[in-house]
Amino acid sequence: MRTVIICVGGDNLVELVEIEPNVYEIERTGEMQVPVRVYGSELLVEEMQTADDRALTQARHVAALPGIQQFAVVLPDGHQGYGFPVGGVAAVDADTGVISPGGVGFDINCGVRLLRTGLSFQDVVGQQAILADRLYQTVPTGLGTGGYLDTDISDVRGILEAGMEWMESEGHARESDREHCEEHGRLSGDPNAIPTEALKRGVEQVGSLGSGNHFLEVQRVSEVYDSAAAAAFGLDLDEIVVMIHAGSRGLGHQTCSHYIREFERAYPDLVESLPDKQLVYAPLSDRLAGEYLSAMNAAANFAWANRQAITQAVREVFSDLFDEGDVQLVYDVCHNIAKEETHTVAGGSNENAARDDAEKTDTPLFVHRKGATRAFPAGHPEIPDSYTDVGQPVFVPGNMGSNSYILAGGARSLERSFGSAPHGAGRAKPRTRAKKEYTAGELQQALRARGIFVRAQSGETLTEEAPGTYKNVDEVVQVSHELELATKVAQTTPLASIKG
Repeated sequence: MRTVIICVGGDNLVELVEIEPNVYEIERTGEMQVPVRVYGSELLVEEMQTADDRALTQARHVAALPGIQQFAVVLPDGHQGYGFPVGGVAAVDADTGVISPGGVGFDINCGVRLLRTGLSFQDVVGQQAILADRLYQTVPTGLGTGGYLDTDISDVRGILEAGMEWMESEGHARESDREHCEEHGRLSGDPNAIPTEALKRGVEQVGSLGSGNHFLEVQRVSEVYDSAAAAAFGLDLDEIVVMIHAGSRGLGHQTCSHYIREFERAYPDLVESLPDKQLVYAPLSDRLAGEYLSAMNAAANFAWANRQAITQAVREVFSDLFDEGDVQLVYDVCHNIAKEETHTVAGGSNENAARDDAEKTDTPLFVHRKGATRAFPAGHPEIPDSYTDVGQPVFVPGNMGSNSYILAGGARSLERSFGSAPHGAGRAKPRTRAKKEYTAGELQQALRARGIFVRAQSGETLTEEAPGTYKNVDEVVQVSHELELATKVAQTTPLASIKG
């Protein structure tokens, strides 16, 4: 089929050609080095280019990055971000390409981890409110300081260098925790590349949720679609699981802000020539790119340690409240990162890079994932041995009033999206609009009526994160499943949600 869709966003016109069901392409024009590949249903794609959302226009700008390979990707949860669309993937040649902080995001290594508890719904029924209260009291939330772990500058420097290895050596993690993190919870980071102000902000924030869309949620496994994969992940129907969505806190934000300013100062002519200065980048061969990558990796290590400290807090609460069960980490995967990976891509010029009949070669690439979860398929050497037969665990949160999903890396993820899948439902409304349409009291009352207990530091957070501000996560996941980016393993429903 060759259906042409015109999406209008403000003064922008974007033409898409449907090349197969749920797969669209924006053809290469102007400064674009490659096409844009867009995955989504007709409704999801329409939502990507409105007066409030310029995701597809941003994707066209990304497609003009030097060294970009094959196509720029927009996943089914795609929406407007800083420079890059959230739900975007861009893979650049490791020798001739560039690194862009906007393609990683301010919350470096924001990610999701899933814990299994060994408890069933019957073990916790009637105690959801108590559980919500205890978790909210134990895990610091919001913009301020305070973390579950008491740390100083020396501790933070150790975390920046060694990530989960530091946490394990200090008794804050099990060996199995480290083994079930992407990259084993450590990248090659340099604490000295982190700006001093960012380092200070990291002190006393190890083990804290932050604000906005970050959360800690107790969920019930309500449906199992793939019993073999669920068994490999250690999950049973009706089991209680805990999903954690958090990142590198103020340390990561300050680090990103610092390097964006450094890039702008170092490359003023580039900034002037860009259609959006938020796309500012540095050639991977430049010194400043190396410094940013060292800092990004260090901040990523901090984020893994942060989620691990929250895990320890969850273990404390569950141990105090329940005699049975053992909280174990299923997996931890990041969705704001850039890493060198080897991928099989079309050879020859970028003009023909997306053609199915082009010659394929194994190529080292730097893959930017901005609001995109790594989703390597079964048999990939970089996933834990225990999951090699079923694929890497992938987690797609919905919202505090909807289902979330556990998936496994799909068989076609490498060819379609450089091994990537959606990271959540994706926003459908901006926060400013949400605050005008919802009230915190009404939201809490409506959720409580459905047996969902929500705790938050402010009513503003609740209104900004209202269920109606997000896309339909069921549709996002179904598209991902049908395209084999990541396939459905289980569905979860919320019982208690802790927000910043």
